[in-house]
Amino acid sequence: MSDQSIWFFGNGTADGDGAMKELLGGKGAGLAEMSRLGLPVPPGFTIPTTACTAFFEGENILPSDLLEAVSQGMARVGELTGKRFGDSDNPLLVSVRSGAPISMPGMMDTVLNLGLNDETVVGLGESSGDPRFAWDAYRRFMQMFGSVVLGVQYSRLARELDRVRGEREEADLTVEELQLVVERLKGVIDSAGKTFPEDVNEQLRLAIEAVFLSFNTARARFYRKSRGISDDTGTAVNVQAMVFGNTGETSATGVAFTRNPKSGEAALFGEWLPNAQGEDVVAGTHTPLPLYSAQTGADPSLATLEATLPEAFAHLEKLQKQLELHFRDMQDIEFTIERGQLYLLQTRTGKRTPGAAVQIVVDLVNEGIITVEEALGRIDAGMLEMVLRPVLDPDAPRKVLAKGLDASPGAASGRVVFHAEDAQEMVSRGEKVVLVRNETSPEDIQGMTAAEGILTARGGQTSHAAVVARSMGKPCVVGCNDIVVDYARQLFYAGDTVVRRGDFITLDGASGTVMEGQVPMLLPPTESGSMHQLLVWADERARLTVRANADNAHDASRARSLGATGIGLCRTEHMFFRPDALRAMRQMILAEDSRSRTRALAQVLPLQRDSFAEIFRAMDGLPVTIRLLDPPLHEFLPTREEDVEAVAADLGIRAGALRHRLEALEESNPMLGHRGCRIGITTPEIYATQVRAIMEAACLVASEGAEVLPEIMIPLVAIDKELSICREQAIATAEKVLEEQGQAIDFKVGTMIEVPRAALTAYKVAEHADFFSFGTNDLTQLTYGFSRDDMGKFLPGYLKARVLEDSPLSVFDQEGVGELVKIAAEAGKAKNANLKVGVCGEHGGDPKGVRFFHAQPVDYVSCSPFRVPVARLAAAQAALSVGDV
Repeated sequence: MSDQSIWFFGNGTADGDGAMKELLGGKGAGLAEMSRLGLPVPPGFTIPTTACTAFFEGENILPSDLLEAVSQGMARVGELTGKRFGDSDNPLLVSVRSGAPISMPGMMDTVLNLGLNDETVVGLGESSGDPRFAWDAYRRFMQMFGSVVLGVQYSRLARELDRVRGEREEADLTVEELQLVVERLKGVIDSAGKTFPEDVNEQLRLAIEAVFLSFNTARARFYRKSRGISDDTGTAVNVQAMVFGNTGETSATGVAFTRNPKSGEAALFGEWLPNAQGEDVVAGTHTPLPLYSAQTGADPSLATLEATLPEAFAHLEKLQKQLELHFRDMQDIEFTIERGQLYLLQTRTGKRTPGAAVQIVVDLVNEGIITVEEALGRIDAGMLEMVLRPVLDPDAPRKVLAKGLDASPGAASGRVVFHAEDAQEMVSRGEKVVLVRNETSPEDIQGMTAAEGILTARGGQTSHAAVVARSMGKPCVVGCNDIVVDYARQLFYAGDTVVRRGDFITLDGASGTVMEGQVPMLLPPTESGSMHQLLVWADERARLTVRANADNAHDASRARSLGATGIGLCRTEHMFFRPDALRAMRQMILAEDSRSRTRALAQVLPLQRDSFAEIFRAMDGLPVTIRLLDPPLHEFLPTREEDVEAVAADLGIRAGALRHRLEALEESNPMLGHRGCRIGITTPEIYATQVRAIMEAACLVASEGAEVLPEIMIPLVAIDKELSICREQAIATAEKVLEEQGQAIDFKVGTMIEVPRAALTAYKVAEHADFFSFGTNDLTQLTYGFSRDDMGKFLPGYLKARVLEDSPLSVFDQEGVGELVKIAAEAGKAKNANLKVGVCGEHGGDPKGVRFFHAQPVDYVSCSPFRVPVARLAAAQAALSVGDV
């Protein structure tokens, strides 16, 4: 990388170009490229990102050679503008703005009108012929420099302006009043123990340092962390000659997007303000106006740039088309009009909503501007999930109460309830509710089903609440340590706010935010034409296929509509939590002998059969992998004291007897206890009942003319003998059903690889399996020795100390768990050439995980229905990155 101190741009030339974002930052690279194109860009220079790194390494001091280069750069800018920095007759003013390689809008600092002091303000007034403009610029500079560079609280500075203007607009202030404001601003700065420098070179040095320092503010660090941006990029600093949009009625400032950033519509979109500077638009302190008539919404009171300054607008239209064609993407342009002359101050790839992003790349392909491969590469696969879920209206006001973990995307509003039965009761009356719990358990499943969204004070992104919410497609915020739940009084505290049962709240599952009241939402279509086209292109280029995790026919149908090629995981335990099935299940668990257990299971069989049949119908012609019972039996029994009494009465037994049974079933570590295939071996009638239900459902649906492809999955195998026993029992039951029904249905029996031993001995396990499916959630926990229910106690400290960069339950651990997947997949395929290998943990919908699985002998990934499009695109991107297309 070059050690050049500054990179000049302007007057149709530039030292750098648009490809140098890493060195010049996004803004600097854009300014250089626009200058090379001969566009009207005020001259200036960029201090590269390497100088930022050197600044922090040098104890936050600008080196003397850089300051000398800056001085030379200022002289060159002065020559091109006919002005001189610090000159009392015709002063050169500059802006000092940040520009990181990856855009961080609003996160770092800017200083405008730099170069004014008590002498140069007079010269600016005389050279411009407008003393009022000069003093207004001085007032603006004083406020911005005082807060950004000197660290004086902005509200203290703004208060002085408000005191002088009263109820009037800033434009109504006279020269004398503006001079008074400046004097008062100096007084505020002095009273804060700061000194406003009259030396313009000192102003420039301090401003450059302030921009560098703003790269490491808490807000900038948080922004980078939340978006996965490295802290090592640094920021460039752009020093550029000022042009002024606040010099009268023929001057203006604004922002324009070459396409609508909200919808993706191929039409110019933006806002402007007459007689103003750029900060007035972006700071939100003024209400801007639409650029042209189509944006006004037929409101004649809104003055457009098109009508007010038609020549400048026509020039802007022409240049924005040129820029989009040159950069081959939607551009975000900042512009200023000074006395009728248009200047471009920035162009960068514009931020856009997920839906707009899809629409834009598809349109660009159809317009012949980019290739299909480029379109697929430009979309962040993870954001596709957001296109399909309700989202908050970005323009709607909101009051944030708390912040948790973004467990399941989408937005939801409803009345607060704290118990599942309350959720059901209120929903039955037509109310919408949000279920708030410390954490959820299987007992809450009905309340979770009824609720619009779920909020928990504890738990992580693979907690019960998170996993179930994602499978349901419900917005969910978990691990919200900002709230304190009080079940007894049916309320929760969020700071100083008390939220009671029945109060409305809104959840944003994409950001983990909890808001007061009902925040308006946007309801995107479930499948747009542009989304469909993008994913068709993705499927044509992917090697991995994508299945879905779905436990009912509704989710299965939804997954199929989103392009799933089958069901990779159907969890049968969720079916047992239906009230009628749960009662029979509890009778079975409490039974004293096999005959009693079988009699209780006979009540469960038709319920499961009906559920399986509905799923088979929804997935006609596609494989359906059904996992036999996995969780320990005690999870089906009540845990809350009030529930123990009710369940005992319902089952006709003494509460004491039930408590005794609960104590007998209690396990020290249920994750490592009596669950999965261990239940199938010790209580074979449970698995036999489930297999019978699967095969009877398959025969029923096949008799209706559908193609049924059942796959029976044995969970938690650690020893090949476990799978051998369970497989033999499953095949015997399945063949008996087929004989009874007189049908021939091709079925498979395989296992979920979620225990490290099974992965390491996969060459043995594969002898008894038609397929492997990696349950990466449990495989990760068992590899690390972590429990997802307890990780919250130490994970924040691990992340802060950078022991871990991310939770391994959220971002797939390629180094450790990935090695087990690789070993097992390769060994399994070597032993059994016909072995199908898939991934059904939540990592199957994570783009980073998909990229890793693509490189292994894995045939498919499976994920929550709403993540199917994510995985489809990620699979194509993985294939493109290694040249498999």
